[in-house]
Amino acid sequence: MKNSAIKDFSSTELVERVAEERKNLTRLRFGNALSAAESTAKIGQTRRFIARMLTEIRRRELENLAAQS
Repeated sequence: MKNSAIKDFSSTELVERVAEERKNLTRLRFGNALSAAESTAKIGQTRRFIARMLTEIRRRELENLAAQS
């Protein structure tokens, strides 16, 4: 998913998606440990997607703090 699509999400949607993707990452890790049936590249992609969403959440927090000052 592109960063522009992540920016279109609301803050609550981002938090929900992060939780959902973390569960997905856990499933991918367990699946990879049990059998290498699924692509291991998917684990890295999911980690990066989570990081992008967390970065956007933090950017919004800092933007709100700057606006309050």
